[in-house]
Amino acid sequence: MQLRTTKEKILLAILVGIIAGLVCALAKFGWEIPFPPRTPLRDMTNPPQELLQQLGMSYELSHITYLYNGNARPIMSFIMHFGFSITFAVLYCVIAEFNPKIKLWQGAFYGLVLHIVFHVFLLPLFGTVPAPWDQPFAEHFSELFGHMFCFWLVEIVRRDIRNRITHAPDPEVAAAEATR
Repeated sequence: MQLRTTKEKILLAILVGIIAGLVCALAKFGWEIPFPPRTPLRDMTNPPQELLQQLGMSYELSHITYLYNGNARPIMSFIMHFGFSITFAVLYCVIAEFNPKIKLWQGAFYGLVLHIVFHVFLLPLFGTVPAPWDQPFAEHFSELFGHMFCFWLVEIVRRDIRNRITHAPDPEVAAAEATR
């Protein structure tokens, strides 16, 4: 499949971004098993639940759960988690189609920037999480490297799926380099 128009490039990037975002969200779940970002007390209302409550959702609805294998799972947190991962993976994939600089460190730099924007500035500014200096080191470690790992993975998925669909390298790769 040869991408001829900007519209085709954007549509493919959106499709690939959705797939990469799903992989990213699942990988972030897995990352947080050995590196939980919050203490049990702070996780009683996690940041997605707190943000939903700040936006007007009731405590009861933001903490609603479903059961899987006898385990209560926080559905609203998961919706926010997948929504964040898919949204920012789609954005990454669309930008990568036109500006290869976003792929610095194979996407890990993008994850670093997202961590800083959200966990260091926006979420503390909104009062969703404590100020960065009041957060434990373990939280910064988990969130920083978790975002970097997951968006490195987004780049791996993006490049592989895109190249399999188009049978071509990324646009900035010279034709001679692609055929060696």
